[in-house]
Amino acid sequence: MDCIFCKIVEGELPSNKVFESDRIVAFHNIKLEAPVHILFIPKKHVPSMNDITAEDAEAITEIHLAFKKVAKDLGVDETGYRIINNCGNDGGQLVPHLHYHLLGGEKLGPLNRT
Repeated sequence: MDCIFCKIVEGELPSNKVFESDRIVAFHNIKLEAPVHILFIPKKHVPSMNDITAEDAEAITEIHLAFKKVAKDLGVDETGYRIINNCGNDGGQLVPHLHYHLLGGEKLGPLNRT
């Protein structure tokens, strides 16, 4: 499979990980949209939010619990942060592997329609 996130999971590509378990991994995004920009992915290849099944529930729950831990570890839990999931082309999804962005470290403005 030619998926950049699967290659990170398999250790074929380097990443700066901040969290890892049997089911998920979180790492610094190389294209920063905020001072803190972490990507959270299931290790299992799931193309998008539309492809989640009941079998993925534990990994999705674990990702949500990891948001809280990583936000605290990186010092943005008290000041605030944003979680984003882009789904499909019109939703802005660039990598066809389910992933969530945690953004923080500065005051984030409203999401503008452009």
